[in-house]
Amino acid sequence: MELDPRRTAIERNRQAWNDLVASGAALTQPAGDTEFAEPLRAIDPDGWLRRGLGGSVVGKRVLCLAAGGGRQGPLHAAAGMEVTVVDVSEAMLEKDRVVASNRGYRLRLCRASMDDLSELGDGEFDAVVQPVSTCYVPDVAPVYREVARVLRPGGVYVSQHKTPTSLQAAAKLEFPGRLSLETPYYHDGPLPTAEPCRTREPGTLEFLHRWEELIGGLCRAGFVIEDLSEPSHTAEPGDHGRRSHFVAPYVRILARRTS
Repeated sequence: MELDPRRTAIERNRQAWNDLVASGAALTQPAGDTEFAEPLRAIDPDGWLRRGLGGSVVGKRVLCLAAGGGRQGPLHAAAGMEVTVVDVSEAMLEKDRVVASNRGYRLRLCRASMDDLSELGDGEFDAVVQPVSTCYVPDVAPVYREVARVLRPGGVYVSQHKTPTSLQAAAKLEFPGRLSLETPYYHDGPLPTAEPCRTREPGTLEFLHRWEELIGGLCRAGFVIEDLSEPSHTAEPGDHGRRSHFVAPYVRILARRTS
């Protein structure tokens, strides 16, 4: 029997993130007191949510998509939003449950894949916020279609993605400051296993999505792109900071669902 690549990726990545939680990996650590003291600074550094939602996020309905781990959901709740969190990993959702319980916030938690939000209603949200995660599905188009469906007309979608070039490139610089492209731009299927680094999570199956899919796909799903940024990591110490001088690891996109 031929394996379904989507189901294989979902199960592999569910288990990988459960394992990362069990090992105490940095990306699974919840937000701390400093971030909860100023939650808007942590979740909306560019003011995109406030601008997109008319100046205030208080009382707005937000879906934190593929965003478990005790950070995104609780911080958006601390900012005054009505929060639903979707994640494929039950261990990451448990982090949210514990943080919300300890800090007195209310969250709706849903275990599901980012490309199947059938448990959520049409036009249910004012905003969808998605940290880096589209690399874990073979096709971003179903993700965008589901986000468009659950957003109200005029709702905003803030998403962050691994850039194609970063996923093509080697994990570390070669002396004296060269960065080789190891994967073809039109690579099909899961990426080859990479050595552990800040831009690749151990145990996961990841997929390279081209700019035509990341940006064009948003437009085809009924979104208008209002802003785009490439968060800088060049000031960080070690290999990640040095590598980021040569290739931007992430792109952040603000899009609005058309009516």
